[in-house]
Amino acid sequence: METENIFSGLKVVDLASFIAGPGAATVLSDFGAEVIKVEPPGTGDPWRNVYKIPPQPSSKDNYPWHLDNRNKRGMAVDLKSPRSREILERLIKWADVLVVNFPPAVRKRLKLTYEDVVSWNSRLIYADISGYGDEGPEAELPGFDITAYWARSGLLALTRDAGAPPTLPPTGSGDHATAIGLYAAIVTALYRRERTGKGSHVTTSLLAEGVWSGSLYVQAALCGAKFFPQHDRKNPPNATLNVYQAADDHWFLIVVLPKDWPAFAKAIGHPELLIDARFADAAVQGANSAQLTAILDDVFRSQPLAHWREALDRVHITYGVVHSPSENVNDQQLLANEIVVPLEGAGEGLKFTVSSPLKVHGVAKVPARRAPELGEHNEEVLKQLGFSDDEIDGLRASGAIPHAWHLEARPAGEGR
Repeated sequence: METENIFSGLKVVDLASFIAGPGAATVLSDFGAEVIKVEPPGTGDPWRNVYKIPPQPSSKDNYPWHLDNRNKRGMAVDLKSPRSREILERLIKWADVLVVNFPPAVRKRLKLTYEDVVSWNSRLIYADISGYGDEGPEAELPGFDITAYWARSGLLALTRDAGAPPTLPPTGSGDHATAIGLYAAIVTALYRRERTGKGSHVTTSLLAEGVWSGSLYVQAALCGAKFFPQHDRKNPPNATLNVYQAADDHWFLIVVLPKDWPAFAKAIGHPELLIDARFADAAVQGANSAQLTAILDDVFRSQPLAHWREALDRVHITYGVVHSPSENVNDQQLLANEIVVPLEGAGEGLKFTVSSPLKVHGVAKVPARRAPELGEHNEEVLKQLGFSDDEIDGLRASGAIPHAWHLEARPAGEGR
C-alpha cells in the first residue's frame, strides 16, 4: 500500500454551500487534498442545520455535516466585508482548486467570477456548480437537487408507478451524484494543467447531471421513440423485470433475461409455465404480463426471502433485495469494500461514515475525521497564509472574520 495519497499537496478552497460543491471537495480530501472550508460567520453553511428539519432522520448528531465536510479545516469569513478581499486573495494564490456555487449575480457582486480571480492565480482550477447552468432564462434560479436534478430533469416523472403522484426522492441523492460529476471535471482540468501548465474554469449543474442520469430516456425522446405507459407493478411491460414480495414481507427485484426463462421457471418450482402458450417467449409474455405477474405474486408470497435467495442463486438468476438504509448499518458487503468506514472524532453517535465511491487499488484513502466547527481554524489558516497577529486583530475589528472560536460556545450537536 502506498503511503502517499494521490492528492497529497493539492490545496483546495471550498466556498460552496450545501452538498454538491462541498461533496466534490470532500472526494478530493479523501485522496489526500488539503481542503479549507470557508463559511459565513453566524449560522455558517446552511447545511449545518438541515439535519434538524423534517423529513430528515432525527438525531442529536449532525450526521450530514460530517458526511459532506469531513477532513476539512474550517474558516468563517464575511465575504461582504471589504477586508475579506485580503483573505480571499491569499487563499486563491495558495490554492490549486477553488469550488463555488454562488448564483451568477452573487458571484459578480462579490467579485468572485473566474475573470475576477484568475489574475491572482493563472494555474487555478475554478470549479463552479449551479442549479440550471450559467446561461439561459433559468440561470439565476436557486436550484436544489429535488428541484433541478430530480424534478426539472424529468427523473421524478419516471420514478413512480402508474397513477401515483411524484414523491420526494432521498435527500441529497442528486447532489451526491452531481458531486462526482464536479470532481471529474476538476480532475480533468488538473490533468490538462499537468500537460499545459494552465488553469481552467470548469462547471456542471444539477440539471445537466440529472439529464445525464436519465439520458437513456431523454435520448429516446430525442429520436421520437414510443414510450410505454408509467410502470404498473401489477401490469408491467415485462413481468420478469419487476418487484415481488416474499412471505416474510421482504421485497426484491428480479431480472430474468429471455435465455434464463427456462431455468427461472424450474427454480421457482413451476416448470409448467414453460408449456403455457401465454408465456412461451418474451413477445407473448409481454402481451400477458398481468397474468404472469399475478402468478408470480402468488408463488413468491408462498415462501420467505431466504428460500428464494437459495433457489435463484442456484441457477444464477439476477435479483436485488430492497434494503432500507437501516439495513445497511451492519452490512458486511459495505464494510468489506470500505463503502462505510470509521469516522474519527465526531462523537459516540457518529463512529462511521459513508466513503466516496471511488477506489484506486494500491492507494489508501485518508482516514475520515470529523468536519470542522464554524471558524475553528481561522487563526491557524490565516497565520499559514502569512497574516501577522496585528493583521488578524485588524481583520476581526473590521468584521471580516468573527472573534476567536471557542468549542464550548457551540450548541450541542453542531459539530462534534
